[in-house]
Amino acid sequence: MLEGKKILITGVLTADSLAFGVAKLAQEQGAEVVLTGFGRGLRLTQRIARKLDPVPEVLELDVTNVEQGAAITAELAERWGRVDGALHAVGFAPESCLGDDFMAPDWDDVSVAVHVSAYSLRSLTDVVAPLMTDGGSIVGLTFDATVSWPAYNWMGVAKAALESLNRYLARELGPKQIRCNLVAAGPMKTIAAKSIPGFAAFEDEWVKRAPLGWDVTDAEGVSKACVALLSDWFPHTTGSIIHVDGGYHSIGA
Repeated sequence: MLEGKKILITGVLTADSLAFGVAKLAQEQGAEVVLTGFGRGLRLTQRIARKLDPVPEVLELDVTNVEQGAAITAELAERWGRVDGALHAVGFAPESCLGDDFMAPDWDDVSVAVHVSAYSLRSLTDVVAPLMTDGGSIVGLTFDATVSWPAYNWMGVAKAALESLNRYLARELGPKQIRCNLVAAGPMKTIAAKSIPGFAAFEDEWVKRAPLGWDVTDAEGVSKACVALLSDWFPHTTGSIIHVDGGYHSIGA
Protein backbone atom coordinates (compact mmCIF):
# COMPACT_ATOMS: atom_id res chain seq x y z
CA MET A 1 0.00 0.00 0.00
CA LEU A 2 2.91 2.37 0.68
CA GLU A 3 5.50 0.80 -1.61
CA GLY A 4 8.25 3.33 -2.30
CA LYS A 5 6.68 6.04 -0.13
CA LYS A 6 8.82 8.30 2.06
CA ILE A 7 7.05 8.95 5.37
CA LEU A 8 8.00 11.20 8.31
CA ILE A 9 6.50 10.09 11.63
CA THR A 10 6.42 12.09 14.86
CA GLY A 11 5.37 11.01 18.33
CA VAL A 12 7.00 7.59 18.76
CA LEU A 13 7.91 7.27 22.45
CA THR A 14 7.03 3.69 23.40
CA ALA A 15 5.81 0.51 21.73
CA ASP A 16 2.33 1.48 22.99
CA SER A 17 2.40 4.81 21.14
CA LEU A 18 -0.16 5.08 18.36
CA ALA A 19 2.63 6.48 16.21
CA PHE A 20 4.72 3.34 16.74
CA GLY A 21 1.92 1.20 15.39
CA VAL A 22 1.65 3.44 12.34
CA ALA A 23 5.42 3.33 11.75
CA LYS A 24 5.49 -0.46 12.01
CA LEU A 25 2.58 -0.97 9.64
CA ALA A 26 3.90 1.65 7.22
CA GLN A 27 7.16 -0.26 6.97
CA GLU A 28 5.30 -3.53 6.46
CA GLN A 29 3.41 -1.86 3.63
CA GLY A 30 6.62 -0.82 1.88
CA ALA A 31 7.34 2.68 3.16
CA GLU A 32 10.72 4.10 4.09
CA VAL A 33 10.27 5.79 7.44
CA VAL A 34 12.11 8.47 9.39
CA LEU A 35 11.10 9.19 12.99
CA THR A 36 11.48 12.38 15.00
CA GLY A 37 12.09 12.87 18.70
CA PHE A 38 12.68 15.82 20.96
CA GLY A 39 14.49 16.70 24.18
CA ARG A 40 14.47 13.98 26.83
CA GLY A 41 12.14 11.95 24.63
CA LEU A 42 14.73 11.72 21.87
CA ARG A 43 16.54 8.84 23.58
CA LEU A 44 13.25 7.03 24.09
CA THR A 45 12.50 7.36 20.40
CA GLN A 46 15.96 6.13 19.47
CA ARG A 47 15.58 3.15 21.79
CA ILE A 48 12.11 2.16 20.55
CA ALA A 49 13.20 2.61 16.93
CA ARG A 50 15.33 -0.51 17.39
CA LYS A 51 12.12 -2.53 17.58
CA LEU A 52 11.37 -1.64 13.96
CA ASP A 53 12.78 -3.49 10.97
CA PRO A 54 14.63 -1.94 9.33
CA VAL A 55 15.68 0.40 12.13
CA PRO A 56 14.75 3.90 10.96
CA GLU A 57 16.78 7.07 11.36
CA VAL A 58 15.65 9.33 14.21
CA LEU A 59 15.96 13.08 13.73
CA GLU A 60 15.53 15.71 16.43
CA LEU A 61 12.52 17.93 15.92
CA ASP A 62 10.99 20.31 18.42
CA VAL A 63 7.78 21.40 16.68
CA THR A 64 7.98 24.78 18.42
CA ASN A 65 11.46 25.45 17.02
CA VAL A 66 11.41 26.98 13.53
CA GLU A 67 15.15 26.54 13.01
CA GLN A 68 14.96 22.81 13.77
CA GLY A 69 12.07 22.48 11.36
CA ALA A 70 14.06 24.11 8.58
CA ALA A 71 16.98 21.80 9.33
CA ILE A 72 14.72 18.73 9.02
CA THR A 73 13.45 19.97 5.65
CA ALA A 74 17.03 20.32 4.43
CA GLU A 75 17.96 16.89 5.80
CA LEU A 76 15.01 15.19 4.11
CA ALA A 77 15.65 17.03 0.86
CA GLU A 78 19.19 15.67 0.83
CA ARG A 79 18.19 12.18 1.99
CA TRP A 80 15.06 11.60 -0.08
CA GLY A 81 14.53 14.54 -2.40
CA ARG A 82 10.84 14.40 -1.57
CA VAL A 83 8.35 13.48 1.16
CA ASP A 84 5.14 11.59 0.40
CA GLY A 85 3.49 11.63 3.80
CA ALA A 86 3.75 12.71 7.42
CA LEU A 87 2.08 11.67 10.66
CA HIS A 88 1.38 14.33 13.27
CA ALA A 89 1.18 12.57 16.64
CA VAL A 90 2.29 15.43 18.87
CA GLY A 91 0.43 16.68 21.90
CA PHE A 92 1.15 18.13 25.32
CA ALA A 93 -0.63 20.17 27.97
CA PRO A 94 0.73 21.36 31.32
CA GLU A 95 -0.73 19.58 34.34
CA SER A 96 -2.88 22.58 35.24
CA CYS A 97 -4.72 22.27 31.92
CA LEU A 98 -6.04 18.79 32.78
CA GLY A 99 -8.13 17.46 35.63
CA ASP A 100 -11.13 18.79 37.51
CA ASP A 101 -10.67 22.58 37.40
CA PHE A 102 -11.16 23.98 33.92
CA MET A 103 -10.66 27.55 35.17
CA ALA A 104 -7.33 26.85 36.90
CA PRO A 105 -4.71 27.46 34.18
CA ASP A 106 -3.63 30.89 33.00
CA TRP A 107 -2.79 31.82 29.43
CA ASP A 108 0.86 30.89 29.82
CA ASP A 109 -0.09 27.24 30.34
CA VAL A 110 -2.97 27.25 27.86
CA SER A 111 -0.75 28.75 25.17
CA VAL A 112 1.69 25.86 25.58
CA ALA A 113 -1.12 23.33 25.08
CA VAL A 114 -2.40 25.10 21.98
CA HIS A 115 1.07 25.64 20.51
CA VAL A 116 2.28 22.07 20.95
CA SER A 117 -1.00 20.25 20.34
CA ALA A 118 -2.57 22.35 17.57
CA TYR A 119 -0.29 24.91 15.93
CA SER A 120 2.35 22.21 15.59
CA LEU A 121 0.32 20.74 12.72
CA ARG A 122 1.06 23.95 10.82
CA SER A 123 4.71 23.68 11.89
CA LEU A 124 4.96 20.10 10.61
CA THR A 125 3.32 21.20 7.38
CA ASP A 126 6.02 23.84 6.97
CA VAL A 127 8.59 21.05 7.25
CA VAL A 128 7.14 18.61 4.73
CA ALA A 129 4.96 20.55 2.29
CA PRO A 130 7.90 22.08 0.33
CA LEU A 131 9.07 18.50 -0.37
CA MET A 132 5.66 17.21 -1.46
CA THR A 133 6.30 18.27 -5.03
CA ASP A 134 4.00 15.59 -6.47
CA GLY A 135 1.36 15.90 -3.79
CA GLY A 136 1.21 14.04 -0.51
CA SER A 137 -0.72 13.26 2.63
CA ILE A 138 -0.53 14.73 6.12
CA VAL A 139 -2.37 12.75 8.79
CA GLY A 140 -2.92 13.80 12.40
CA LEU A 141 -4.41 12.21 15.50
CA THR A 142 -7.21 13.76 17.52
CA PHE A 143 -9.71 12.87 20.24
CA ASP A 144 -13.20 13.96 19.18
CA ALA A 145 -13.37 17.66 20.03
CA THR A 146 -16.96 18.25 18.94
CA VAL A 147 -18.01 17.75 22.57
CA SER A 148 -16.52 18.54 25.97
CA TRP A 149 -15.02 15.72 28.03
CA PRO A 150 -14.49 15.49 31.80
CA ALA A 151 -10.86 16.10 32.82
CA TYR A 152 -9.70 16.63 29.22
CA ASN A 153 -10.34 20.36 29.58
CA TRP A 154 -7.84 22.57 27.72
CA MET A 155 -6.41 19.66 25.77
CA GLY A 156 -9.92 19.34 24.36
CA VAL A 157 -9.83 23.01 23.39
CA ALA A 158 -6.45 22.46 21.74
CA LYS A 159 -7.82 19.45 19.84
CA ALA A 160 -10.73 21.59 18.65
CA ALA A 161 -8.18 24.07 17.30
CA LEU A 162 -6.32 21.18 15.67
CA GLU A 163 -9.49 19.99 13.95
CA SER A 164 -10.23 23.48 12.64
CA LEU A 165 -6.63 23.91 11.47
CA ASN A 166 -6.90 20.61 9.61
CA ARG A 167 -9.75 22.03 7.52
CA TYR A 168 -7.94 25.28 6.76
CA LEU A 169 -4.75 23.46 5.78
CA ALA A 170 -6.77 21.18 3.52
CA ARG A 171 -8.15 24.23 1.72
CA GLU A 172 -4.74 25.89 1.49
CA LEU A 173 -2.82 22.81 0.33
CA GLY A 174 -5.43 21.24 -1.92
CA PRO A 175 -4.27 23.05 -5.10
CA LYS A 176 -0.87 21.41 -4.54
CA GLN A 177 -2.56 17.98 -4.25
CA ILE A 178 -1.56 17.73 -0.60
CA ARG A 179 -4.26 16.12 1.55
CA CYS A 180 -4.69 16.84 5.26
CA ASN A 181 -6.87 14.59 7.40
CA LEU A 182 -7.27 13.52 11.01
CA VAL A 183 -8.04 10.21 12.67
CA ALA A 184 -10.18 10.52 15.80
CA ALA A 185 -9.13 7.54 17.86
CA GLY A 186 -10.98 6.12 20.80
CA PRO A 187 -9.15 5.98 24.16
CA MET A 188 -6.02 3.83 24.20
CA LYS A 189 -3.67 2.83 27.02
CA THR A 190 -0.77 5.12 26.13
CA ILE A 191 1.58 7.36 28.07
CA ALA A 192 -0.48 10.36 26.96
CA ALA A 193 -3.68 8.81 28.31
CA LYS A 194 -2.08 7.94 31.65
CA SER A 195 -1.20 11.62 32.17
CA ILE A 196 -4.89 12.61 32.14
CA PRO A 197 -6.61 12.32 35.55
CA GLY A 198 -9.65 10.07 35.44
CA PHE A 199 -8.98 8.89 31.90
CA ALA A 200 -9.74 5.30 32.92
CA ALA A 201 -13.39 6.31 33.11
CA PHE A 202 -13.31 7.05 29.37
CA GLU A 203 -11.99 3.58 28.71
CA ASP A 204 -14.70 1.87 30.79
CA GLU A 205 -17.47 3.87 29.14
CA TRP A 206 -16.14 3.19 25.64
CA VAL A 207 -16.04 -0.56 26.19
CA LYS A 208 -19.68 -0.50 27.35
CA ARG A 209 -21.17 1.72 24.65
CA ALA A 210 -19.22 1.45 21.40
CA PRO A 211 -21.43 -0.47 18.92
CA LEU A 212 -18.47 -2.42 17.55
CA GLY A 213 -16.91 -2.84 20.96
CA TRP A 214 -13.58 -1.34 21.94
CA ASP A 215 -10.26 -2.70 23.15
CA VAL A 216 -8.10 -0.03 24.77
CA THR A 217 -4.98 -2.12 24.15
CA ASP A 218 -5.53 -2.80 20.43
CA ALA A 219 -4.43 0.10 18.21
CA GLU A 220 -4.43 -1.90 14.96
CA GLY A 221 -7.55 -0.18 13.63
CA VAL A 222 -6.01 3.26 14.22
CA SER A 223 -2.78 2.22 12.49
CA LYS A 224 -4.66 0.86 9.48
CA ALA A 225 -6.71 4.04 9.12
CA CYS A 226 -3.61 6.24 9.26
CA VAL A 227 -1.72 4.11 6.75
CA ALA A 228 -4.71 4.06 4.42
CA LEU A 229 -4.88 7.87 4.53
CA LEU A 230 -1.13 8.09 3.90
CA SER A 231 -1.55 5.87 0.85
CA ASP A 232 -2.98 6.68 -2.56
CA TRP A 233 -6.28 4.98 -1.72
CA PHE A 234 -7.97 8.21 -0.56
CA PRO A 235 -6.99 10.55 -3.40
CA HIS A 236 -10.04 12.80 -3.05
CA THR A 237 -10.36 12.91 0.73
CA THR A 238 -9.10 15.97 2.57
CA GLY A 239 -10.16 18.17 5.47
CA SER A 240 -11.85 15.13 7.00
CA ILE A 241 -11.91 13.44 10.39
CA ILE A 242 -12.11 9.65 10.26
CA HIS A 243 -13.45 8.15 13.48
CA VAL A 244 -11.79 4.94 14.64
CA ASP A 245 -13.59 4.55 17.94
CA GLY A 246 -15.85 1.51 17.59
CA GLY A 247 -18.69 3.86 16.60
CA TYR A 248 -18.88 5.54 20.00
CA HIS A 249 -19.18 9.01 18.44
CA SER A 250 -22.47 8.01 16.79
CA ILE A 251 -24.23 7.14 20.04
CA GLY A 252 -26.40 9.69 21.85
CA ALA A 253 -26.61 10.27 25.59
